[in-house]
Amino acid sequence: MTTTEGLRPAYLAGTHTGLPIPSRPTFDRVDDERRHRKQRLAAALRIFGRYGFGEGISGHISVRDPEHPDRFWVNPFGVSFRLVTVGDLICVDDTGRVVEGRHAVNPSAFVIHSRIHALNPGAEAAAHAHTTHSRALGTLGRLLEPMDQESAAFYQDQVLYTDYQGPSVTVEQGADIAERLGDKRAILLTYHGLITVGGSIEEAVHWFITYDSCAQVQLLVAAAGVGKVMSHEQAVAAKDGFGDAQLSRFSFQLLYDEIVRDEPDLLDEGAGRH
Repeated sequence: MTTTEGLRPAYLAGTHTGLPIPSRPTFDRVDDERRHRKQRLAAALRIFGRYGFGEGISGHISVRDPEHPDRFWVNPFGVSFRLVTVGDLICVDDTGRVVEGRHAVNPSAFVIHSRIHALNPGAEAAAHAHTTHSRALGTLGRLLEPMDQESAAFYQDQVLYTDYQGPSVTVEQGADIAERLGDKRAILLTYHGLITVGGSIEEAVHWFITYDSCAQVQLLVAAAGVGKVMSHEQAVAAKDGFGDAQLSRFSFQLLYDEIVRDEPDLLDEGAGRH
């Protein structure tokens, strides 16, 4: 390929970002797609554990069931991020009933995730944890500013939620959070933590990890002085690349490959020891 006008240079792939990223996998059988989503959910939870996102019983990641859109898979109550396996995951319906799995559901996980999945058909997955950096940024009442390419992924695509009323254990609270989130990528909960969503489990988890690291950068900049943020045009240009869904999915895949190599037991579909 030449650099003739209208044609891409030879070094760019035929993707939106020009990066040689493989397409999203497709499945002939719903069981295969369900296993794929569950494996990545278990891996995502282990990755959260590796990043230190665990906070006792708090934190949960969900992914919609590919056959029953009113159900979602989520980590069970009382099992550490660092220990969860595919066999530990539970499937919950829109009433809060565990329809598959032997563990109980965290009430907070149900009221938040069920409303997000119900109100946003495009939210295939949602991730939530009480991380140090997101809690600090939320206490300041500030959202991410476009201070670098990564933070620009959330430019005009995030919401600050300030109506804290204690732990989220009622459906009304979950619905209010989901409604405020709308079709945005992230919602920062003051005095609480962070929620990110995506069109795949890979996207939701990548956005969460990225948001938390960007929050750390912003806090470091604030401690050092006054940082210079991007212009609107720069932020839009950066978001076009670093906010790309295909890029986020593949970025997660690299973490998936690492965690499966290091902790292959996470793929165990048996009853497990918990």
